[in-house]
Amino acid sequence: MVRPLLVIPLLAAALGGIWLARGALQRWRDLRAAATYELAGERWPMLVRAGGAMVCGVCVTALTLLTALGAFGVLSRGRTGADRAQSAVDAAEAGAWPGSVPETAVRQQAAPPTAAASAAASGAATSAASAAPAGASAVASRFDSVGHPGGGELLQSAVLGPDGKPRNVRVWLPPQYAKESNARFPVVVMHAATPGKTADAEVPDVVEGVGAALQTGRIRPFILVAPEAPNGTAHPCELVAAAPAAVADDATLRATIAASFRTLPPGPTSWGALGVEGGAPCAAAAGLARPDLYGAAAAVSGRYDAAALAQTGAEAPAGSSAKLLLAAAKGDAAGLDAARKLQTALKAGPGPAAKAEVRVSDNVQDYTADRERLRLVRQAAQFLAETLTRAS
Repeated sequence: MVRPLLVIPLLAAALGGIWLARGALQRWRDLRAAATYELAGERWPMLVRAGGAMVCGVCVTALTLLTALGAFGVLSRGRTGADRAQSAVDAAEAGAWPGSVPETAVRQQAAPPTAAASAAASGAATSAASAAPAGASAVASRFDSVGHPGGGELLQSAVLGPDGKPRNVRVWLPPQYAKESNARFPVVVMHAATPGKTADAEVPDVVEGVGAALQTGRIRPFILVAPEAPNGTAHPCELVAAAPAAVADDATLRATIAASFRTLPPGPTSWGALGVEGGAPCAAAAGLARPDLYGAAAAVSGRYDAAALAQTGAEAPAGSSAKLLLAAAKGDAAGLDAARKLQTALKAGPGPAAKAEVRVSDNVQDYTADRERLRLVRQAAQFLAETLTRAS
């Protein structure tokens, strides 16, 4: 009865070691991909997992010897040591990758703003209204909490769209928004490709990817805004070539977000664009058409009309220069081909298109498409945060 009991912790230690080693390998790949594109990477999670894998290896070796020798008298001590080692690894894991904030901190985000914060928000709204076209609404909207993904808070409200009709807009506030009550944050607008849906509903793990990138603590946190994609066509982002300004310049959205949250004033030093898969062409068009409004844009796993987007970039305001990241998984041959064709078309384009700074990321590779997408989103979040930080 005793020897079979030793097999249980032996198997647990072996499986734990494999899981931790696999996690360390994944983090090592992330560091390589980040270094290639001059993005910051966090080594601590990789070291913790590697150390945990070594601890599990020692436990497996010790338990194997105990089982072979039949050392029944030390069973209790062996099990206790293995449990303590595993608890240490779990505690280190929790410290390296905090997945949530205390409930009291989260609740602070829903509390009414102070008078000073309200006055500052009103000033930001006034600046946004003066920069926006006539008719843009700068009225603060009431946003209701709908969840706490990625360690932050997700809220939603109805905001007027470019066509004057209300549409659903979701806003994700990073954990730092509740903790730093006097801080103002950059904004990244995330585009959706499915009519009537927001990007977080279309790509459910995107907020987790952004949250994981911000939790490293080495990049500047930002607010993620996800407006509902317009109806009237099955593929809204395919129309960006015909009317790129309709997608890129959403003055009412900018003014409303600036009036409702503690954001930096709208402009190229503080606002960016993000699109994943079907929403990638919209993000690319936003960054290329209005680099004077969006200082950086990241498009993940997209398919692009290179000629149309090059023309869009050529018609950008004079004196501006777009900054664009085109990311696709290493195994996504079609996505990488589309990204390189767009990069080539922009370099050969006239005027502002030729001045665009375009990077192509092709280093991400993982076991499943979902894990690859999560890592690509983390990389895009790093690019956006660091580019906007340098611009400001």
